[in-house]
Amino acid sequence: MDARLQEWRSVGFGSDPLNPYAPRPSDCVGASSTDRLRRRVLQSCPRVPGVYGMLDRRGKLIYVGKSKSLRSRLTSYFAASNSQAKGGRIIESARAIVWETQPSEFAALVREQQLIRKHSPRWNVQGVPKRQRPVYLCLGRSPACFFLASIPPAESVAAEGPFHGAGRMKLAIDSLNKVFKLRDCSQKQVFHFAEQLQLFDLEHRPGCLRYEVGTCAGPCAAGCTRQQYNVHVSAAQSFLDGFNDEPLLVLREQLQRAIESRQYELASRIHETLKSMEYVERKLTMLASARRRFDFIYPVPGYDGLGIWYLIRGGEIVDAAAAPKPQETNQTLVAKLQHWASISGQRPQRGDDPHAPTLPLVAAWFRKHRHELDCAFSIAKATVGIAANRMTA
Repeated sequence: MDARLQEWRSVGFGSDPLNPYAPRPSDCVGASSTDRLRRRVLQSCPRVPGVYGMLDRRGKLIYVGKSKSLRSRLTSYFAASNSQAKGGRIIESARAIVWETQPSEFAALVREQQLIRKHSPRWNVQGVPKRQRPVYLCLGRSPACFFLASIPPAESVAAEGPFHGAGRMKLAIDSLNKVFKLRDCSQKQVFHFAEQLQLFDLEHRPGCLRYEVGTCAGPCAAGCTRQQYNVHVSAAQSFLDGFNDEPLLVLREQLQRAIESRQYELASRIHETLKSMEYVERKLTMLASARRRFDFIYPVPGYDGLGIWYLIRGGEIVDAAAAPKPQETNQTLVAKLQHWASISGQRPQRGDDPHAPTLPLVAAWFRKHRHELDCAFSIAKATVGIAANRMTA
């Protein structure tokens, strides 16, 4: 444990891709008992925003959290009233605590998400009562189909989320692939498109019954060309973008027919699937609205004077720059703004970002802090402001 503790003290949480300054201050304290660990936290932990991690006796990271006041948050874990709650169970397993300061609560929130995605600490995703692990609705693989993933693969055509409830999301996936006639078979399945040349005139048998009952385009049995299949993929992508409610219309028609024919067991199954799809549709509509609304620079001041400008495009945090100080000319920021302006017309590639998907984080932040939207401004306005500073300097 001593060697691992020393390693955490020297390296901390590692690099931060959205920190435009020098590495942030960090520290690590360890003790053989909970009381000693609490005293060391009180002695050295500052009352500033930041992220923290709990390490077990082997020096493994088991939990990551954030706070706008590190000392207050960490000392709350040791409170007697917290002994039976989640925090009390985490601190019982911890033998060391590592923390890293951040210039603001928003920066701490973003950093926390990065670290959870990077390390997947077990207490952030397991052992928490009533906690549902989030999943992403992805469209991809080849030939493309809908599938679920805890982290969207970089090669995905599109991805949205996070969604909660693996059971209802599996029902939604099954329905989506059927409505858009996308395959849902294994990647080991051999695919034959209609335009593929072959030496012999062979009849390709479908790998399942879905082609025969009309719920799959049949890319395994030469039932369609690659171009025809891609038309189905494009329609599926429009559903992910929040512009296509065909799956709900189809399910409602099926439900009505089942009720009229008194197939009540079938109607019950369709109703459960419809509820899952309505949840997905509501979430996609909310995400689509957020992508349209959140497209700007969000300036966040730092308690230590190290403010950060976050570039938010389509609801995602895609880059960050050091905020300029009053009357300061900053050539680095000028170059950064020029780069941001050059990519402002490009559509963000979901599932292919260098950072973790941040749209849910951004949407939740501005839903809770609506007044912060008044601080945001466009790239053009930032460029004009910098130019004015350079003229008066």
